[in-house]
Amino acid sequence: MRIFPVILALGLASPVAAQDAMQGEALFGFYCATCHGNAATGNGPMSPSLVVAPSNLTRLAAENGDVFPTARVIMRIDGRDPLVSHGSMMPVYGDFFEGTDVATKAETGQPIMTSQPIVDLLAYLQSLQQE
Repeated sequence: MRIFPVILALGLASPVAAQDAMQGEALFGFYCATCHGNAATGNGPMSPSLVVAPSNLTRLAAENGDVFPTARVIMRIDGRDPLVSHGSMMPVYGDFFEGTDVATKAETGQPIMTSQPIVDLLAYLQSLQQE
């Protein structure tokens, strides 16, 4: 019965959601650039009104040992790790980012569940990373 563990493992494997960086760029421009700026450097027109200045999102990997902090970014966007600077959970547009969960890989290789729009935002943010 050696085949049973293989079949079980295949059944438990979950596909990783496809990322669409172009869709993520469009979402970023509509939902995030007001605070984070068009270049994602933290200088959007609303940034002066926030309690805590928005992060430079192009340096997330550089400030995390050259590893993009996927799990932390997901949890900040979906509200599992709320930010005081927004006066409430991030994102301000939380309802849009809710929906059917999909699996993506955290930086550890472990699956993490989030929504497809967040997966697309991740792809875009990963494409912006600078040293």
